[in-house]
Amino acid sequence: MQTPASMVMGIVFAPLGLVLVFTAAITPQWREGQVQVGPSGALGASGGGGGEGLLLLRSDGLWESCLQVAHSELKQCWPVSGPYQHDSRVRTAQGLVLASLFLCGAGIVLASVGVRCWTDLPLRGIAAAGGLLVALAGILSLVALGLYTHNLPSLGNEDPSGISGAGGSALQQHQRVPTHRLPRLSLRPAGSLYFGWVGGWVQVLGGAALMLSFKRPRCPSWPKRPPVERTEAYEVTC
Repeated sequence: MQTPASMVMGIVFAPLGLVLVFTAAITPQWREGQVQVGPSGALGASGGGGGEGLLLLRSDGLWESCLQVAHSELKQCWPVSGPYQHDSRVRTAQGLVLASLFLCGAGIVLASVGVRCWTDLPLRGIAAAGGLLVALAGILSLVALGLYTHNLPSLGNEDPSGISGAGGSALQQHQRVPTHRLPRLSLRPAGSLYFGWVGGWVQVLGGAALMLSFKRPRCPSWPKRPPVERTEAYEVTC
């Protein structure tokens, strides 16, 4: 059997999109910012790595946050906590991403059964249903990413420093800086968001390609044989 190009495209793009969205979900680089720790113990938001003291890099994901000293191996990560964890928009993004991963996995299983490269006749309806689930998964992941990106600076903004959770407490204890002196970080989109955007669009494209399986191809018509006329044999006698 010659597998249609749309099925091949869908069965390749769907797992690729799943891997990209899963990578984005488990990495803590959805947003990032940096803060300069001066020699006197004061903190100030910084846009570059210049100046004296330590430059701390803060990054947040859906389930994990990290704090790292720039240009060093010192890094501390902890599960999201505080206002950021309880923010309804973060929780909504978490639920949408989990639903997207589940639907995409189920769609890939259905598409694999429907394509049936080991037989002569693919199950087009099952393959197209799998493509529908994959496309829906891509839409859910794109909605989650759009919601997070649109509200990125204000997520968990009840913390005036932007360094919430265990990392912020440890940093404040170490530096002995009052909370009111900690300025808000200027946060920006990070690498995991871009992985997620690419993965979401790849899922949509793969699902759309599989959904083309609903259209049945025309079977080629075989040329008809001309009717065979019976001829009677006559003996010719001389």
